[in-house]
Amino acid sequence: MDNDYIAILLPAEESIDAKFPNLADTLHAMGMRIRYTSGTLTLFGTKGMSTLSLPGDGILIGRLFTKDGIAIDDGARLRGLSDPAQIQKHILENYWGSYLMIQPDTGDPSAFTMTRAPSAAGNLPCVWSIKGGAGFLTSDVSLAIRTLLYRKQVNWDFIAHRLRYPGLKTQRTGLAELVELLPGCTLRTSGPKVSVRQAWSPWDFVLPEQRYSDLGDAANQIRHAVESAVHAWTSMDQSILLELSGGLDSSIVAACLRHHASVVCCNLVTPVPGVDEQQYARQMATQLGVELHTEHLGFDKARFDFTPPPDSIAPTMGPLQYVVNEAMEAAAEYHGTTAYYSGGGGDSVFCYLRTAAPSTDAWRARRFGTAVTAVRDLANLHQCTFWKAGRLTLSKLRRPPQSPFHQDPTFLALDSACVEPETHPWFAAPMNALPGDRERIFDLAANQLFESQVARRYRRPLRFPLLSQPVMEACLRAPSWMWIAGGKNRAVARTAFSDLLPSDVLNRQSKATYISYLGAVYERNKHGIEDFLLSGRLRSQGLLDTRAIGTFFSKPLLPRDRTFLRMFDLCMVENWIRHQP
Repeated sequence: MDNDYIAILLPAEESIDAKFPNLADTLHAMGMRIRYTSGTLTLFGTKGMSTLSLPGDGILIGRLFTKDGIAIDDGARLRGLSDPAQIQKHILENYWGSYLMIQPDTGDPSAFTMTRAPSAAGNLPCVWSIKGGAGFLTSDVSLAIRTLLYRKQVNWDFIAHRLRYPGLKTQRTGLAELVELLPGCTLRTSGPKVSVRQAWSPWDFVLPEQRYSDLGDAANQIRHAVESAVHAWTSMDQSILLELSGGLDSSIVAACLRHHASVVCCNLVTPVPGVDEQQYARQMATQLGVELHTEHLGFDKARFDFTPPPDSIAPTMGPLQYVVNEAMEAAAEYHGTTAYYSGGGGDSVFCYLRTAAPSTDAWRARRFGTAVTAVRDLANLHQCTFWKAGRLTLSKLRRPPQSPFHQDPTFLALDSACVEPETHPWFAAPMNALPGDRERIFDLAANQLFESQVARRYRRPLRFPLLSQPVMEACLRAPSWMWIAGGKNRAVARTAFSDLLPSDVLNRQSKATYISYLGAVYERNKHGIEDFLLSGRLRSQGLLDTRAIGTFFSKPLLPRDRTFLRMFDLCMVENWIRHQP
């Protein structure tokens, strides 16, 4: 990709030419050049890598925008700032983008801070391996492997953790001694000392003094944030393949692309019911004045044994992600588009909660009139009586806070039960955090898995505009009860874009599901899946309950039984491991 980089860190007494005499030539052959040096750090990057000089001899890799979506091409706006911490704080509070900041400490040539953008929208990856003051950080671990700076080895502790907590994003990776710098976090190195801290927190935007008090004001601010984010990304991309499902989230992204000259809308169709949303997607495409193109996901195209992307650091792609990726990549090749756009993350950003948390939050915020209205909205949303919605609210008020850790021991060996969950920085909720804020921020953390689930980002940028920093901040400021106003989910987003969406899309409450498609894929491949798991490396490591797996495969799949999805998850992990040394 255009912004691929690798930064080499060495102890103060060593030089990069002496330590790695052939490194520069090897990277040069890969199209990489020295783009920055400071103290004991040397940064190599692609010829087209976007950079921005920072005061104090720092550098920003990637893209930086104002809150209004204007690209920053030089550091003139940052003049007058000198302290590295001050510069970091100023950028995090006043700008956003897809970037990695590298800032040397004044007076210590071996001390640096590296800050990754909070956004998960087309973000710039960063993985690192540093020990004793020496190591690297890079956007693509394959660069370190090809230059012999790193040798792959499976991190089996991570694998055991991943199997038990499948939806949990952590800084650990599936490769030994390789760590990911998570969005919004800062890595600090000073000689042999290495530490990571949180630099941006979603909890700052749900504080009582930050909340919108008026739905109209919230809708206006959120619309501005979404439109500005989409405008910012489109200034980088010549032509766009929009993954238009026909749902609310992707339709909102489509509406914001109405002034872009080159947009191709692509919709996915399966041979079984559940996914066909063409009637909604076509209305949105017609409103944009473009044709709706469809890609068919045949049963034969879904695979559980395939080669992961070369920069893959953990098992994240399953059969569904694989077949969708292949279809979208084929569409991009056919139409000649230069970037992918998706409404991914919209459910979390637009506070699509399926519990009584919104009405519970209103009661906890001590707003009696608002709380009564929220209970009524909850009843309308879930098509139940006011009294049942009230009981659900009261029950949630009495229960302890929901844990962000959801383990799944299904088909795992009993002796793997001692695995303790690793926390995520965003799980550090304040003591007085509202239940709805906890649920939506925990969901936002899980969205950091999105980018690694798609191989197509390796060839073209993949943008998730709804996960852009200003969109997340604006949406977090709208309290959870506001999102169910009028008995509709994602109500603030619907209000914000009511004049830009077809009425069928605007008022739609249903959502598509791939369950029928995946069930059919399972039935056609169950014997192959069974052999794949029972002859694999997970079994040889003693991580699977082989008797339970054998019993499940020996019985017919019952209606509405979704346990087979767990088999796809196990196959995802097994497949990734088989492609490691």
